Amino acid sequence: MLDYIIVGLGLSGIALSRRLEERNKQFIVFEDGSQKSSLVAGGLFNPVILKRFTLAWNANEQMQIAIPFYKKIEAKLQTRIVHSIEIYRKFFSAEEQNNWFEAADKPMLSEFLDTRLVKDINPNIPSDFSFGRVRQTGVIDTDVLIKEYRNHLKTINKIQFERFDYSALQINEDSINYNGISAKHIIFCEGFGLQSNPFFSYLPLQGNKGEYITIYSEELKLKVAVKSSVFIIPLGNNLYKVGATYDNQDRNPQPSKRARIELEEKVKKLLTCSFEVIDQSAGIRPASKDRKPMVGRHPKYKNLYCCNGFGSRGVLISPKVSADLIAYIENKIPLPQEINLNRFSKKHFPS
Repeated sequence: MLDYIIVGLGLSGIALSRRLEERNKQFIVFEDGSQKSSLVAGGLFNPVILKRFTLAWNANEQMQIAIPFYKKIEAKLQTRIVHSIEIYRKFFSAEEQNNWFEAADKPMLSEFLDTRLVKDINPNIPSDFSFGRVRQTGVIDTDVLIKEYRNHLKTINKIQFERFDYSALQINEDSINYNGISAKHIIFCEGFGLQSNPFFSYLPLQGNKGEYITIYSEELKLKVAVKSSVFIIPLGNNLYKVGATYDNQDRNPQPSKRARIELEEKVKKLLTCSFEVIDQSAGIRPASKDRKPMVGRHPKYKNLYCCNGFGSRGVLISPKVSADLIAYIENKIPLPQEINLNRFSKKHFPS
């Protein structure tokens, strides 16, 4: 008998798999490649919400856990996935500058917001009101992370590339059985695909479609990430990732012409140099109404669990939340109530 079955291998599934490996637990992952939000994520780790100059939920603790976590994965896979990169916020008014200084005076934000404004960061990105630098930022290469971790699990025979058939799941008192595989627990990490999961479809999961474009520019020569009306992130070789859009109505996972036009127009307002759009990607981010993860045990079946709802900040959230969930299952350490999915159960779970 295995200890765990994990369904889905995005950022949540990878984080949980790594936690189980650290504990020498026996598990297998089912992955069908249907959910793309982790693959198309920008990958930035940034503790500050740069629209309002506020600290993201639990970001300080998440940062302390996430970076060492990804560094350990780097060492295990012998592949670089963590890239330090500075992020600069373009200011549009003196009022924004003042708001930045006020935020930097707050104890939780002072270590992240640099009060020494920078007048110029690139000749092709002008600003009449300078730029503010965010400290302790960078990028997790989610594309490489997911690809290499899939290969790792394939090498050790811990992954099956197939669609999970909910109707084949047999739930017993102290175990589950799936097509001849017995396990003590099963954790669903399906992203927006959770809406089709008959065991957890009662959760008020919201989909938020995000789209990016990749541009090519020989003139730009940008070495830092910039936040304006969009993020622009250097990828190397004169390539830059630009995004993202936020659309809570469109559920089509394919890239849209509307989003491409929107992003291209915003880039034209940001850059004074020429560029070419060479690619576009899209994914449906899973999120909850209160913008907190949905993590924990099914209200009826004690060996069924969910780890979902990370929204656009899965890179930072997944290492901390995965540790919380495994500690809850293995060591009976209570989950923080703000992420525990039982906050929805009484209202939404069918009686």
